[in-house]
Amino acid sequence: MRRDTFLKSLAALAAAGALPLSARAAANVKMMIPANPGGGWDTTGRALGKALSDAKVADTVTYDNKGGAAGALGLAQFVNGSKGDANALMVMGSVMLGGIITGKPPVKLEQATPIARLTTEYNVFVLPSNSPFKTMKDVVEQLKKDPGSVKWGGGSRGSTEHIAAAMIAQKVGADPSKINYVAFRGGGEATAAILGGNVTIGGSGYSEFAEYIAAGKMKAIAVTSAQRLPGINVPTLKEQGIDVEIGNWRGVYGAPGISAEQRKALTDMVLAAMKSASWAESLKKNDWTPAVISGDAFAKFVDDDFASLRAIMTKSGMV
Repeated sequence: MRRDTFLKSLAALAAAGALPLSARAAANVKMMIPANPGGGWDTTGRALGKALSDAKVADTVTYDNKGGAAGALGLAQFVNGSKGDANALMVMGSVMLGGIITGKPPVKLEQATPIARLTTEYNVFVLPSNSPFKTMKDVVEQLKKDPGSVKWGGGSRGSTEHIAAAMIAQKVGADPSKINYVAFRGGGEATAAILGGNVTIGGSGYSEFAEYIAAGKMKAIAVTSAQRLPGINVPTLKEQGIDVEIGNWRGVYGAPGISAEQRKALTDMVLAAMKSASWAESLKKNDWTPAVISGDAFAKFVDDDFASLRAIMTKSGMV
């Protein structure tokens, strides 16, 4: 076979996703982060980008932050602006599902292409250091007396901490539709509100509050995981008699209109990144729990989680 014919054949196979990753030209990945810089999705997207580069499956990774409406603005831009782009990725997760349920944006997540779930981060609930409450039991007693008097602070409406607050109310016999939830646009605003005593109790991923907990400026009173988080001596809600478990999972989608072969190639790239030393370091640094599923299994998981969240949110008056 002539060399030029061989090279053309190799290029065609690479484009179709039929070659192993090591034989393909590395991609120039465009990462949509549907959130402002500094939050969980931003951290996830940039950690994934670094891992893609370190695994040598991406030559370059560029980032586009588009925050607002629990990710719906970034989703709309991604769906409308990246059709057929086999190198486009969008970070998303359970918060986006909640935002879609409450906000009913003009575009649908189903228009994009499911690639993989990456991690789960469990929420921690904290009290300001000067709070008159000391434990989750104290908060629950007040919640049962007067649900509106307990001011919960956290991320966007429909976020995992919002849903967890509603689930807690439901499980302890309080009216979940009467919880007083204050949504903040970013982790920095929520942190300031908790430190300033402007909310009764705050919730977020442990990594966002870790330094304040360590410094004694916040008191951690519960985590939403099934078991205590490794190296973190905070009791679960279940340990305290509240049958609630919920994780803030994060994943990635590909662009609308890509082929099955392109989807597989993109999935293989992401799975290769998950095996890199860079990704292992990010998991440890951010207290993320690996929760990798891909392809059709991921698509089914998203569908099932949508249905579960919609049921909880409807009962809680969020929809």
